[in-house]
Amino acid sequence: MENKSFLAVLKKNAMLIVLVLVYLFFLILTGGGIFSPSSFTELINQNAYVYILGAGMLMCMLTGGNIDLSCGAFVCLLGAFGGVFMIVQGMGTGVSILLMLLIGVCYGVILGFLIAYVHIPPWIATLAGYLAFRGLGTSILSSNSATGSLAPFPIDFQSIFYGRVFPTEKGVFNWPCFLFGVLAAAVVALVLFQTRRSRLAKGYEADTMKAAALKSGLGGAVIILAMTKLAMDGGIPTTLLWVAGIVLVYSFITGKTTIGRHFYVVGGNMEAARLSGVNTRRIMFLAYLNMAILTSIATMTVIARSQSAYADVGKNFEMDAISACVVGGVSASGGAGTVLGMVIGATLIGVINLGMSLISLDANYQRVIKGFVLLAAVVFDILSKKREK
Repeated sequence: MENKSFLAVLKKNAMLIVLVLVYLFFLILTGGGIFSPSSFTELINQNAYVYILGAGMLMCMLTGGNIDLSCGAFVCLLGAFGGVFMIVQGMGTGVSILLMLLIGVCYGVILGFLIAYVHIPPWIATLAGYLAFRGLGTSILSSNSATGSLAPFPIDFQSIFYGRVFPTEKGVFNWPCFLFGVLAAAVVALVLFQTRRSRLAKGYEADTMKAAALKSGLGGAVIILAMTKLAMDGGIPTTLLWVAGIVLVYSFITGKTTIGRHFYVVGGNMEAARLSGVNTRRIMFLAYLNMAILTSIATMTVIARSQSAYADVGKNFEMDAISACVVGGVSASGGAGTVLGMVIGATLIGVINLGMSLISLDANYQRVIKGFVLLAAVVFDILSKKREK
């Protein structure tokens, strides 16, 4: 019985174990380079868009394995609009951000309407955007700049999406960053124990006290370690606050709200969900409206980091978001998956990207490795479901 319990825990945390092993592998290959403070900062800044788009892609995939192929190209188009607003027209940062969000909402409404009410298959509706948006974005950039790119963005815009909170010089320990990490670790422990107590009170299966203590201890240690590294590299990146905020919001929505559960029900069996009174059209509409809004936020983090809008921005972003979800255990057929799983998947993709960059691996081989990782995750998901049956 204990052996089965151990195997169940191992299976449940398989991707987390893989993440640790991959990190240790690159730790050896890079001679400890991936453990440096700057690497922790780069991991967050370089992959912020994966976490943000991954949260949106998760909601789409929950509805039945649906995806958004247009988000990467939409990043290019919206980045071009942002460049025109802030650099060419000289609009204020606040007004420009609102206009970019408005464009994102308009696109989400149109896309959600076409998918939910006109019944155009999601992959076809988003494929149209994938084909059209990059061309349109490139055209806007070319007509407003001889170089085909617009730069630099205003300093205040960069500070919002690619700055630091209470910044200090690199190498000078940033105490606010460290204290924030201690507070976050305490909150994680509190939430874990409260969740355990709530499940026991309702008669549900829950972790043992030892398991809950181990989870909170390990989680807290990882958070404090990461924040200590960031404290040595200038402080908390604002991208981390955006990512953390989005992850927390979507964890709450999927785990604690009725509409969040509806996404799972629709993905499990849409017809049964409809007959039980769930407004399946509204769920599909909200999934793609939500994706467009998160794509708008991801666009701002990306162009603030690169300090420019250019034709190739957003290339393959949709694939990174899908990979993060699938590797993180989100079912390719819908109805199963968690935000935490997506975060683990996105972090694994980010560690692989960062590790391969640090060892200067050829970009073509990087794509091959990520392709194999994605395939292995899908195979693992299918085999796990067969064993459960």
